[in-house]
Formats: sequence, structure tokens, C-alpha cells
Amino acid sequence: MLSNSPIVNRYVDRTPSSQALAARALEQFPSAITHDSRHTTPYGIYVETAKGPRKWDADGNDYVDYFGGHGALMLGHRNAEVEVCVQEALAAGTHFGSSHRFEVAWAEAVKKLVPSAERIRFTSSGTEATLMAMRLARAFTGKNKLARFRTHFHGWHDHMAFGVAGHFDGTATPGVLPEVAAQVVLLDPDNIDGVAQALEADSDIAALILEPTGGSGGMIPLAPGFVAQLRELTEQHGVLLIMDEVVTGFRVHPGGAQGLLDVKPDLTTLAKILAGGLPGGAVVGRADILAHLDFKAAADKDFEKIHHPGTFNGNPLSAAAGTKTLEIIANSDACAKADAFGQELRVKLNESFKRAGVAWAAYGQQANFFVFMNATGLAIDPNNFDPLSVPYQDLKAKPPGLMNKLRLALLIGGVDINGAGAGVISATHGADDMDQTVAAFEAAVAMLAAEESLPRL
Repeated sequence: MLSNSPIVNRYVDRTPSSQALAARALEQFPSAITHDSRHTTPYGIYVETAKGPRKWDADGNDYVDYFGGHGALMLGHRNAEVEVCVQEALAAGTHFGSSHRFEVAWAEAVKKLVPSAERIRFTSSGTEATLMAMRLARAFTGKNKLARFRTHFHGWHDHMAFGVAGHFDGTATPGVLPEVAAQVVLLDPDNIDGVAQALEADSDIAALILEPTGGSGGMIPLAPGFVAQLRELTEQHGVLLIMDEVVTGFRVHPGGAQGLLDVKPDLTTLAKILAGGLPGGAVVGRADILAHLDFKAAADKDFEKIHHPGTFNGNPLSAAAGTKTLEIIANSDACAKADAFGQELRVKLNESFKRAGVAWAAYGQQANFFVFMNATGLAIDPNNFDPLSVPYQDLKAKPPGLMNKLRLALLIGGVDINGAGAGVISATHGADDMDQTVAAFEAAVAMLAAEESLPRL
């Protein structure tokens, strides 16, 4: 029981100001939160300020931050160069209701990095970007259906609201019309034969969308060569390939996963790092597809263009932050530094699990890590763990109570990971952060072992 847990009691004792803020929030928001992934029992931390790889809560507690603005902060919190650009843009005005130089510079910065970006349309979020990509694909192909993979996350609009954490049979989640869900073809991740069969059997599939390093930000990884095989299959069947690079864009490589894998999609969706920590998303891709947003092309070719307003599309503050962020990523080793930190951290965490005799494992790619909590008690070696050998259901499985306690125990040790048992890494994480993270995990495992039954080696 949480009420009898020493971990919970220690957490509550060190976070009284967060507890008070959570009580106030409960009167305002469902579950006292504004984003599902911030759900924590009995409550989450309330942060006052942040800098680089660190943040401080309302009680002054210091945390190594692996939430990373939900993956938006490749350069860490409050990068000085980005802040200067945002302040300059702010001094000019927050919203002109007109086109402006900031959005042009932002698009040029994207085009320099993303191989497939012939044309660009900005949105206000990643969810809006995937919605627009889907609409563009249908308009361009004249087909109706969308194919996507179980566990791959593409936002919260109706076509994407199932098959990620549940409803793997394709049934609609609450509030989604069954008729909408029926237009989505759900595929098993990393099953190229299943993709081939689906595309062969259904000629009404307009596009296939995926997270190119694997579902849930890479928690369910893909085998080497899988994305290249998808490119071949989609081209054979006249199906557009959409890479959802909301998470991977400018993180796994300056050019995103498509730069890392050398695979060129038809459309790409972007957000998070794109806007330098401010709100913003984009659809980029082939000029002939994005022509369905173009007034002149619609008039010349006599088709009805896609209507696309959006009060904050390409807003100047996000544009300024995004342009400078992408410039820094293009001209520095930011991605390589975060990648190197991730490689070392995963090794050290696995060594600590091995020493503790706990059958958990840390895995991931480039600038992230995931904790495999082994809910079904598989026989594994943390130092030689291969996530590709484990069913996606097991990789996703996190005993809710245990996962919640792990988060609380890590917060006690000054480390914040997200509620899926994962962390994103910035270019600012360094040796002190590494040491504190490993120590926090070691202490957390010891605390958990005193309260819970953990899988043993």
C-alpha cells in the first residue's frame, strides 16, 4: 500500500510545497495535471526553475532532468544563445497576424538539416503535424486508409488514439468513432512480412506512418534495415511513407532519423526540438504533396486545396527559438555528445542492476534510455540485453505501482525520469549528472527491494 510505503513517506516529507500546489491544482484540473505523462501518485513535483540538465522544485530540491521538456530540450534548459534570440523576437512583438522574417529563417534552418524537406508547413504541435500529414496523404493519393504500427505514438487525434498503450485490436477508445477507427490498419511492429501482406491486400491505404527508431520514442526498437524495407514496399504499392520525427528529429542525428538511416520519406512530421523548447510543429516533404496547401497550385490544377488556418502557426517566438536551436545543432557536436552520454549511462545502469542481482535492463539508442522492468520474469543478463528478442508487450509492461514507486525513489535521489520508465538526454548532461543518476538508481533499487518483490538474476 502506498500509504504504508517508506518511499512515499520520504518523498512527501521532502516535497511539502509541491504537495500544497497539487492540492490547489486538484480543484482546477482532472487528476490535478495538464499532461497525462505527469500523473504521479500521490502527486508530482512542481518545478520553479531550470538550467542546463537540472531543475529545481518549489522546495528547492535539485534534480537531474531526463524529462527534458518532453523531449524538446536538446540543448538543455535556458540555452543562453536561444534566450537572446527569443528576447529579441519578444521585443518586436508576440503575434503580428502577418507573415514575418522569423518564419522564413526558421524554414530555411529546417531545410538545411532535413533531407526530405522540399516544402514546409508549420503547425502549433506534433499532434497537429501528424493530422495534417494524414490529410495531405489522403488528398494526394485519393485513398482513405492509414496504416500504422502498434505502440507507435503519433499524437492524440482520433486516428491515433488507440493501439499505443492499449486497444491493440484496433477498437476505438472513448470518444473516437468506430467508423474512424475502421479506417486505420494496425500492424505489428518490426514485422515486415505483415506489412507486405497488408499493403498487398488493401489498395485503399494512402500512407504508412511510423516512428523511425521504434514505438514510443524507441522503447519498442526496430531491427536494422526495417525502415529501408518499408521504403521499398511503400514505393511498390503507391503508398506514401510518413516518418513521424516529432521525437527523433534533430535528436538522433542533426538530420533526424532519416539522416541517420539514409532513408527519404515522402512526408515528415516535426515538433519538440524543432521549436527550441517553445510550442511548434511542422509537416515537411515533397513539394507535389504539400502543393495541396497551395492556392496557386489548386487554381492551376483545378483541385480543392486543403484549408489550414492556425492562430499560432509559425509564431515569431517559436520561430526565433527554433532557428537558433537548429543552427547550434547544425554547427556543433550536440547530438554526438548526447549520444555518447546515453551509451555510457546505459552501460553503467546495467552494471548497477547486475551488482544488485536485479533482472532489469537499461537499453535505448542515441540520446535516450529505457528501463526494462521485466514484469513477466524473463531470464535476462542486464549486460547483454537485446530488446529485439523481447515481445513488445513485455517491453511496454511496467507494473503501475512499481513504476510509480521507482519514480518517487529516483526523485528522492534527485533524478527525474518520465512515467514510462524512460529518459531523454540533452547535450548539457555531464559527468556529475552521470554519477548522481547511477547513485540514485542504485539507492532506488535498494529501497524498492525492501518493499517489493523484484525479478532476480
